[in-house]
Formats: sequence, structure tokens, C-alpha cells
Amino acid sequence: MAEIRLTRMESGQTKIKNVPIAVTPEGFWCCPSPVVFQKSLKAQNPLHKPKASSPPSKSSVKKKPVSVPVYERRTAAVSAAPSRLVLSDDQQCATAPERPAPATSSVAAAERGPRPKIESLPKKVAIEFGEPGSCDMKVILLGKQGFCVKLSVHRNVLIEKSSFFSEKLSEQSGLSCLQIGDCEDVEIYVETVGLMYCKEMKQRLMKQSVSRILRILKVAEFLGFSSCIQSCLEFLEAVPWVGDEEEEKVVSTVLQLQAEGIGVNPVLKRISSDISNVPKDTISHIIDLVLKSNEERGRREMKSIVLKLLRENNSLPSYARTTDICNDTIYGSCRTCLDSLLTLFKQAAEPDEDRDRLAKCIALEADNLTWLLEILVDKQAGDEFALMWANQQELAVLHAKLPTVLRYHVSCLSGRLYVGIGRGELLPSKDTRRLLLQTWLQPLMNDYNWLQHGCRSFDRKLVEEGIGRTILTLPLEDQQSILLSWLGSFLKTGDSCPNLQRAFEVWWRRTFIRPYVENQGNVAVSDSSMLPQRHE
Repeated sequence: MAEIRLTRMESGQTKIKNVPIAVTPEGFWCCPSPVVFQKSLKAQNPLHKPKASSPPSKSSVKKKPVSVPVYERRTAAVSAAPSRLVLSDDQQCATAPERPAPATSSVAAAERGPRPKIESLPKKVAIEFGEPGSCDMKVILLGKQGFCVKLSVHRNVLIEKSSFFSEKLSEQSGLSCLQIGDCEDVEIYVETVGLMYCKEMKQRLMKQSVSRILRILKVAEFLGFSSCIQSCLEFLEAVPWVGDEEEEKVVSTVLQLQAEGIGVNPVLKRISSDISNVPKDTISHIIDLVLKSNEERGRREMKSIVLKLLRENNSLPSYARTTDICNDTIYGSCRTCLDSLLTLFKQAAEPDEDRDRLAKCIALEADNLTWLLEILVDKQAGDEFALMWANQQELAVLHAKLPTVLRYHVSCLSGRLYVGIGRGELLPSKDTRRLLLQTWLQPLMNDYNWLQHGCRSFDRKLVEEGIGRTILTLPLEDQQSILLSWLGSFLKTGDSCPNLQRAFEVWWRRTFIRPYVENQGNVAVSDSSMLPQRHE
């Protein structure tokens, strides 16, 4: 145990405590636990102050410091970039930290002189590290939290390890004291100075958290402590980063160092690649693997994850996206799936085929196409898919020849397109919308009863609203043709047919009521023009 002199300003009394300090193998003290600093500040709370009338407690009497070898009574330190640096002799550092003083003074005189009264310090807590008799340099830190920390250190160590100290001390060869004011992170400043005495810095840093290493890195960069910077970067390169917030802090700090010319590529390689075409090629490869998977659970989960991640990327502004998947790649996969689906339909139309195997394969390809459509919709690039699906007349003809249990998955895909058009997620041309209804509305109505009772993911109200809205985007003559055809089917099958009554009502009003109302409005306008005008 080494000695810390911790003093609290209170009615002129001085209180000294012995606090445990970890000692490095090299014999230099390291920064005490943050609890030491926190407890010291907490002690300043007025609620914890003794009454003025109470006699001094026994604890106010100075305790005899524990005797330890000199090599165990050296020092370590911390803080963020200070706002003020004052160079002065030891006496002036201690007694007038807020006032600049002459740059040089005799170290011996400072050592022999009386210890300055702690009451003269403009801080609430004073902590002293190191053994003045074995050191030739002092660094005094004035922290914003109310600390005054005095470090007894060695000039040659500071010059060798820190370009900052080397520059300051070379400017003033006889300088015996440096005072730094308004330190934001005194604790880390103390630890960083202590690391200058460590030969195995990696082992010292291994027990630290990522957030604390980032604080040490900031101070080490300010002090020009290059070996510490390198050790911190090696730590950050090897240790796992927990959570997005911690990763963002690491990357932000490292990028600032990169801007200052410090080599940080090993750390950044965790989040970036030197090969420019890797992201797009990798995404294409992932999509291809998912589409070809035969394991149902893994395929389903990965489709959900990949779709979510692509949506996150699409939600960013174009300049902020790290990568984007080419639409041609997606449509290439769509054409492959369509060709496979057509082949499966042709096989299923033949007698003596394994219907169970074909049913699974058809369901898989239809699900793949639906997933690719979702990706395109999120990218606002699904119009061409609607055209491709509308042109599948051969597939629609084969659809009528297959049992419903084999084909209904295809009708689900048609329903998803109608929902997308109804929501405005797809904006295909008028001819494409008309062709899509002509090709796939009747097959969907043929499978409708099965879809309602045999497909858990089928949302009847959503699909009916999508079909109705798609119909109402067409010219009035096309609306009439499609809705009258639907009416004949609905009157025969009832609930086994989509309920498009809302679309039918809109078409009716557009055809029979609105023209009459408009004519009446024109008549009213013409009649009002014949009335005498009121004059104010």
C-alpha cells in the first residue's frame, strides 16, 4: 500500500487518509480506483459536513503513513485535453495555480521550502502521488470536479514517452513544475502518466473497458504518448465491441485520429473493406443462397433478416448508404424463379408426376418471387415486376389445369401485386394494370375459397381492397367490363369470390350519379347568372 494524501477543505482542518493503490511490476503506482475520486467529491456534500460546534474527530488527526519501499511510491495519471497550461516553479504551482509565474526555479529550494498550506488552493480536494525525494519533476492538475492532484514524476520519463512534455521541458530546461488547469478527466490523466512507467502496457490495459480505453486514448493523443496510442489501438482492434452505441464511439474516435495522420487501419478494417465491389457481390451471393435453400426454417428466418437489413439501408439518404444492390441483379433472380416455376407447372400438368414434391417446389418458387417483390417494393422499383407477371399468359393457362392445392401459392403472389398497386407502392402503366387484371384476376377468383380456408397468411379484406383500387385506376370503360364480369361470378359463388362491392359502388356513382350532379350544377350556374345582381 502506498500513500495518498487526500485533503478536504473544512474549517482549516487537514485530513489525510491512507488509500490502497495498485503497484505495477515496474514499481510505479497506478491510478487508484475511481471510487476514491467519487467518495472524495461526495464528502464535500453539506449534508455530510460535521457541525461547527462539534469537536474534531479522531480521524482528523494525521495517521502515520505506512512505510513502503521507494519503488512502490512512484506515480500514474489522467485527463482530457486541458484548456490552460501554466509553467512555474513548485512553490508557485502549489500556492497560486490560477496565476502564471516565472518559468524556472530551484528544485532543491522548492523541496526544502515549507509545504504550502492546502487552504490556499482554490479546490475542495487535494490528492498527492509519488515520493518527492526520489523525483525531480512535478505536474499539478486542477480538475473541474474540484480536485487538485500533485504528481511527483521523473523528467527523463516524461521526455522519453511524451512529445508534449518533451516540447515543454525543452523550452524551459530548468523547469521543475507544470500546472494544468481545468482538466476534464483528472482520473484518466493520472492513469495515462502512470502508463509511462509500464513496460508491459498490454497487460495493464487488458482489464479495462472499451469506454475507458477510449478516454485513455484521447489523453494519450493529446500528450503525444505514441506507445500508449498504439497499445490502445491494438486493444480496440482485438476486443469485441458490445452494441451499436459502443461501435459508433470507437469508430468516431478512431476516425478523428485518422484525420490527424495516426495509422488506424487495423481497427477500421473491422467495419470496411478495401475491395470496392465486395458489398454488391456479397449481397447477390447471399440472395442466391437464400433462394436455393431447401431448409424451410433457416430460409424463412434469413429472408426476414435480409429483408429487414435491406430496408434499413433503403431508409437512409442515397449519399449515406454504404452499399446498394443493383436492380438488375434482383430482376435476374426473378426471371430465374419464373422460368423454374413455369417448368414445374408443365411437369405438374403431366400425369404420373410426384405431386407432393411438385407442390413443395411450386410453393418454394412462389415464396421466393414474393420475397423478391418485397425487396423491389422497398427499393421503389417493382413496376417492371408487375409487367413481368402480367405477361405470364402461359403460366396462367397451365394454372387452370392444375389442382388448387398445387397452384394457390401463385394466386397469393397476384394478390400481393394488387395490394401494392392499391397502396401506391407500385405505379405500373395503365396497360400493365389492365393486363395484370385480365391475366390473373380470374385465376385468383378460382382459388379464392381455398385461399380463405387453407392459407393462413392470406388477408381477405386487404386483398379485396387492393383489387378494387387497382380496378378503379383504369378508364371507366375498363372498370365496367371487369366489374360486370366479377358481378356474374359473385352472384353465382358468393363468399367463394372476392367481395368488390365498394369498388362496384364507386364505379356506379362515377357512371350514373356524378354526370347528373355535374349537369345539375351547370344548370344551376346558368340560372344564377340570369338573376339580378345585388349592389353594395
